[in-house]
Amino acid sequence: MEDHKIVQRNLALQREWYGEPLGDRVRRLVVAFNVSQAQLADVLGISAPMLSQVMSGRRAKIGNPSVLARMIMLERKVLTPDVSTGAPEALQRALDEVRESKPTVSRDSLPLTGSEDDEASALAFLRRVADRRELSQAADVLGEDFPTLSDLLRRAGKVR
Repeated sequence: MEDHKIVQRNLALQREWYGEPLGDRVRRLVVAFNVSQAQLADVLGISAPMLSQVMSGRRAKIGNPSVLARMIMLERKVLTPDVSTGAPEALQRALDEVRESKPTVSRDSLPLTGSEDDEASALAFLRRVADRRELSQAADVLGEDFPTLSDLLRRAGKVR
């Protein structure tokens, strides 16, 4: 397969796996934090050449889940009030926090795929974070506008 076709295939896979090409996500972080790609690579815990290959589509995925977790952490930090101001000290503090983080990726942090085990995990999680009354009230609020979520909350609120 010629290089152009490989890159196009990899970019399509990135859209499927990550929602959009990783180059777009990385470029937004470079701009938001006013850093170079090499500096961002250091914060993420990936080599600069590897980040470049992922951005250009020469590689389809980030192999280390912790690197992806750090990228997501940075994307979320962009939305915080102190970082969104663009204050250099806030930007640097956020970068340092992410660089020093040791994110773990476990089964509980992965998105649900619709299996019975996933549903049981979702119900167990909801029961840990809210009591029966809260789950029932949330289900009522969602009501007919969001019937699937409402049903999930009602099932989580039932006595086991």
